Amino acid sequence: QVQLAESGGGSVQAGGSLRLSCAASGRTFGSSAMGWFRQAPGKGRVFVASINWNGDSIDYADAVKGRFTISRDNPKNMVYLQMNSLKAEDTAVYYCNAVIGRNLVIGSWGQGTQVTVSS
Repeated sequence: QVQLAESGGGSVQAGGSLRLSCAASGRTFGSSAMGWFRQAPGKGRVFVASINWNGDSIDYADAVKGRFTISRDNPKNMVYLQMNSLKAEDTAVYYCNAVIGRNLVIGSWGQGTQVTVSS
C-alpha cells in the first residue's frame, strides 16, 4: 500500500502560484496512477487531477484545467501539482492518493496541505 505526505501549501493572493509536493512510500508507487484531491471548508473532497504511472495519461477537473499541472518523478517517489492563476475558490486542503479513475482511491489519506487564496 502507498503512504503519502503532502507539502507546499500556503497563503497567496489571487493570481499567484504554488507548487504542492506529495512524497509517497510503498512498493507499488511506480505502477500506480496518482491523483490530487481537495476539500474546501464545509464541502466534500473532490477530484483535482490525476496522472498515470508513466505520465502519458493526465486528467484534470474542469475547474482547474489550464491553470494546474500535475507531474511525477518516479525515481524520487514524488508527485507534484503546479498551481498557477490561483483563485479564491481554490482555497482548500489538498491531498494526494493512489487512484483508479477519478473516484476510487487506493492508499490511506495523509494530513493534506492547506492552500489559502485571498482575493
